[in-house]
Amino acid sequence: MSRPTLMNSPFLLGFDEIEKALERVTRTASDGYPPYNIERLPRDGNLPERLRITLAVAGFSRDQLAITLEEGQLVIRGRQLDDRERQYLHRGIAARQFQRAFLLAEGMQVLGADLADGLLSVDLVRPELERIIKNIEITMRS
Repeated sequence: MSRPTLMNSPFLLGFDEIEKALERVTRTASDGYPPYNIERLPRDGNLPERLRITLAVAGFSRDQLAITLEEGQLVIRGRQLDDRERQYLHRGIAARQFQRAFLLAEGMQVLGADLADGLLSVDLVRPELERIIKNIEITMRS
């Protein structure tokens, strides 16, 4: 028995990779940590319109965070190690690890990232594509 797909229309040709990407995103489980925002930032001076992903990473230093591009995904990882030297009377702030992955559309580029006041911001931009119109020659067969 075959399962119906999202892209099973005969008019959607060559969208196999998009369907695979959607399946990958829906399979990814997340515990909601760390919380994040995604916002659209308007064109500003010489900066193009862009997207900003902001993660709440209070307690993480710059060297405990890593941002990589892996097969079309923006992957943000945080790793804190337990400080065995400290003796806690109460421990409500746990040292923990996280990994957040964001699937990027083809052509998306990372402009940069910064860490300030416990918030990690990553700016993304999609370069404007050139609109191409191409005439296709029709040949005659006898």
